[in-house]
Amino acid sequence: MTDAFIYDAVRTPRGAGRSTGSLHTLSPIDLGAAVLLALRERTGFDRHAVEDVIFGVGDGVDDQGANLARSAALHAGLDESIPGCTVSRFCASGLDAVNMAAARVAAGHGELLVAGGVEMMSLIPIAGTGGPWGTDPAFNTTSNFTPLGVAADLLGTLEGHTRQQVDAFAAESQARAATAWSEGRFARSIVPVRDVNGALCLDRDEHMRPGTTAEALAKLRPAFADLALKGGFGETVKRRYPEVDTLRHLHTGGNSSGVVDGASALLIGSREAGRKLGLSPRARISAAATTACDPCLMLVAPATAARNAAQRRGMSLADIDLFEVNEAFASVVLRFMRETGVPHDRVNVNGGAIAMGHPIGATGGILVGTLLDEMERRDARTGIVTLCAGLGLGVATLIERT
Repeated sequence: MTDAFIYDAVRTPRGAGRSTGSLHTLSPIDLGAAVLLALRERTGFDRHAVEDVIFGVGDGVDDQGANLARSAALHAGLDESIPGCTVSRFCASGLDAVNMAAARVAAGHGELLVAGGVEMMSLIPIAGTGGPWGTDPAFNTTSNFTPLGVAADLLGTLEGHTRQQVDAFAAESQARAATAWSEGRFARSIVPVRDVNGALCLDRDEHMRPGTTAEALAKLRPAFADLALKGGFGETVKRRYPEVDTLRHLHTGGNSSGVVDGASALLIGSREAGRKLGLSPRARISAAATTACDPCLMLVAPATAARNAAQRRGMSLADIDLFEVNEAFASVVLRFMRETGVPHDRVNVNGGAIAMGHPIGATGGILVGTLLDEMERRDARTGIVTLCAGLGLGVATLIERT
């Protein structure tokens, strides 16, 4: 087997995922091209042909459909010999793309690949591709499916979380993100996005709300109560978890991940490919894991995925210096920390998706880059990125600095 190394990682700022967001007037291929061009400029990867571009896209339809990776590569003016493909594993799509690229290098089926993702949630809403989940009554019944927000409230109920706890976690995410931006911790990876005329569209994460307090968050109304009641999913919860007398609606727009636009890209290759480019590897992708859990509860797979990835390297989670656990909802990370015993000072130390947003297909790549930057800043050796995903999926990646 061949080691798979990360040579560089870039991302766009995350723009608000609405019609007034700073990236909304662009196309998904514009964001994809922006990170590809930045990565090429920084690494010169076109001097040693990239063998594929793999992009995660959570909802590959309309402007995000038809093999966005290949389209973005052509839009960027890359050599027409560079192919591309997309992968969808819901919220973990970008991390799956990274893992697929690393696996190809490790297996000797490629020397140099680009992996990352794109999502413009201002154009394509979550679950915009349709499918049976949420729309097929028979499937909902047989699988005990619940929507993500209802699953988050179920998780919080089962864990005994209070509204004060989830709001306090969300306020801390905002505070950590504000500190990270003020100290320039994201500067190495951020690619400013410009329009066709060269005018700056965005150079900073747009979803953040610095100064947010738990007291202010406490005033927000629960976001998913009507979905549980009018959508009938509360009955699904009672059938699957009869011990839950009352589903407590804890999650709001303030303690859930933000809806945003964004893109990410990493250059992943063998040691020989880096040598030909004159690049030193920043980290090795040492292990990956994919798992699944009850689709009714849905959001608890990250801990298992992280453990499995560590075990593949003969490690425990106690051996891991830093973690990026996607903040889909506050209860997801609170549960991860309780189950694993990993303290908050090693998890999402620069904030997360509650503060900065979760561009579905791009997030996995973003988090790998964020983790790597912080590992270098702290001179840490090991880190794990993990995300929950729809229908009970979980993906994790272990990286080690070389």
